Amino acid sequence: MPERDAPAGRVLLAFAAIYVLWGSTYIAIRFAVETLPPFLMAGTRHLVAGALLYAWLRLRGERRPAVRDWLTAAPIGCLLLFGGNGMVSWAEQRVPSGLSALIVASVPLWIALLEAVQRRRAPRPPVMAGLLLGIGSLGWLVAPGHFGGNGRVDPLGAAALLFASLSWAIGSLYSRVARMSVSTFLAVAMEMISGGAILWVAGLLAGEGARLDVSAVSARSLVSLGYLIVFGSLAGFSAYMWLLRVTTPARVSTYAYVNPVVAMLLGWAIAGEAVTLRTAVAALGVVGAVAVIIRYGGRPDLKKVQSEAVVEPPVRLRAGGTT
Repeated sequence: MPERDAPAGRVLLAFAAIYVLWGSTYIAIRFAVETLPPFLMAGTRHLVAGALLYAWLRLRGERRPAVRDWLTAAPIGCLLLFGGNGMVSWAEQRVPSGLSALIVASVPLWIALLEAVQRRRAPRPPVMAGLLLGIGSLGWLVAPGHFGGNGRVDPLGAAALLFASLSWAIGSLYSRVARMSVSTFLAVAMEMISGGAILWVAGLLAGEGARLDVSAVSARSLVSLGYLIVFGSLAGFSAYMWLLRVTTPARVSTYAYVNPVVAMLLGWAIAGEAVTLRTAVAALGVVGAVAVIIRYGGRPDLKKVQSEAVVEPPVRLRAGGTT
């Protein structure tokens, strides 16, 4: 679906999903991995969400995917959900959720650099300025000392988060050109099923099955897992993949700037965490960066979108419905 044909209200609703819902998932992931192994937790999250979405779409009359569609969905699911979400889940055992969100904010920079390499030209100066402003503002938000102690970041956790950001950026760009013969949302379901299966295999190979103690799993971890299934995967991931079809990767990737701010605000509203002048100044910088990227990110070339579309136009969203 070309950008000009996407209803503005639905685009705003989808952006709200990836801005607000995904901003809250960092805390949910942190709670979930308290008593659940990270790869098995993430694998369960995406397998359940993917299976539910797949079954619902098939009951609505979607045709059975071809083998070649599964072969295309698998690497996308691996890049986005194993390399991306799985590594974030693992890293949050070692890195605070807010700091994790900051490092994941490097996704837009990776996308800009990858697109520059692909097109063999540098990003437009305003876009680069917006990226640098966003990264700098988030660096100010969670600079050393903000999370207690000396503010040092666990190096393995930081490396995993950087790898996750790069993997997510590659998967996002690849999903725009990979050809599938099914609807957008059926493709999303297949990617979640594939990614969830890969995460489960990775978890079992890492010995998580032997370490899982069902009796020790807390209610908070289970509730967090349920939240991630419904709001992180079914709503958030579906909205993200739909937005990749109807707008530019630079605009979609602005969620990585807003998510840390949302996480901080939720901490203030729900847990009584203080919102300092430092937080407010950083938030202004983040909003400014988002505005610059949205203003100067540019529109996708219509002919290219039509010729390289991953799928046919997606299942149409209904007002108030699930993305």
